[in-house]
Amino acid sequence: MDLLTSTLRETPAHTLFAEFGVLIIVAFYSLYAILHLIAPKPRPVLPSEKTYITTTPDGVVTRQLPCWHDRWLADRHASEARSKNDDPTKTDIADTGSIEPAEVRMSVVFPAYNEEDRILPTLKEAVEYLDATFGRDPHPHRNKFPPTPPHSASSRRHVQNAPREDLSGYEIIVVNDGSKDRTVEVTLDFAREHGLHDILRVVTLEKNRGKGGSVTHGLRHVRGEYALFADADGASRFSDLGKLVEGCEEVVDGSHRGVAIGSRGHLVGSEAVVKRSALRNFLMRSFHLVLMILTPPATSRIRDTQCGFKLFSRAALPHIVPYMHAEGWIFDIEMLMLAESAPAVPVLGHDGAVIGSSPGIKVAEVPIDWHEVGGSKLNVIQDSIKMAIGLAVLRASWMMGVYRRRLT
Repeated sequence: MDLLTSTLRETPAHTLFAEFGVLIIVAFYSLYAILHLIAPKPRPVLPSEKTYITTTPDGVVTRQLPCWHDRWLADRHASEARSKNDDPTKTDIADTGSIEPAEVRMSVVFPAYNEEDRILPTLKEAVEYLDATFGRDPHPHRNKFPPTPPHSASSRRHVQNAPREDLSGYEIIVVNDGSKDRTVEVTLDFAREHGLHDILRVVTLEKNRGKGGSVTHGLRHVRGEYALFADADGASRFSDLGKLVEGCEEVVDGSHRGVAIGSRGHLVGSEAVVKRSALRNFLMRSFHLVLMILTPPATSRIRDTQCGFKLFSRAALPHIVPYMHAEGWIFDIEMLMLAESAPAVPVLGHDGAVIGSSPGIKVAEVPIDWHEVGGSKLNVIQDSIKMAIGLAVLRASWMMGVYRRRLT
């Protein structure tokens, strides 16, 4: 220690500053290199994963899966090529978040891994609600939707990409994440019994990707004006989807980008939470503290980031889904961070004139009914540690430019 002190005293100040600067630069690039090695990278999609299985009156068929993401990706690559060539005559299409028009009113994505024992009640509840609310015909002869109430967001200002009021119908996409049980057979039997031909679609991933990878894959292929992902265990009451649609409509911006998430934050202290083990409640609070420290302001204020019941307007999807990296439990937080950091869009007045700008995509946190369901695949201790580490890596990767909102 004395030798170190004397050395520091004898070394000129400018040399110390230079050495300190070099140390900081080396540490920065070392961390950058480490993040490149350990940061999650989604695996490429296999050809078979771009098809789906559905029922017909005559049996089961395999068809090509529609994919808005592929067209968006092609536009985005073209726009980046144009920017490199400095061609001022062509506009940048994909950076505006363009997406194909919706074909149905609601898309529902269920990620499923070995869910043969739990998925049937969930599908039954979902179909009952979706049939009653949206019907199965995308273009009914008469409008089944009530007129937009005068207090809604769309009546206060002009909104681009507003949902078509004459569009109805729904689709359900079950993403089979490499299940080893009869999840696919059980789902197709349900579709056959309820006549959900080409409405309920099963997409099978050849290798397990994790819940985040399954949800992201499903969202790349939705055709709905709104897209919901929900857990296959039925822990959330499906009829609360109506609340999420209302919440999303309240926060949409000038391009109709909005997100609404189900929240169990109001259940803290309730019987459903108190019945959990003390360890699980402690880890839940600890993770929320880490979340508040590591995430940007809007995301850090969300009380429940992990509830598996989240709704996106169609216009919000191109600003979130193409940039997803996390495929494990931490993917919900990356979605919310991407929404918060989405590029600004113009705010339009009643006459369509630009009156300002709106940065980021607003998120509505909506209280929903929820109950514990047995058979969870979450390992409380192991997965909590993985989530904390994953969150730190995720945040550092975005802050240091390992992850970026560009493709090349």
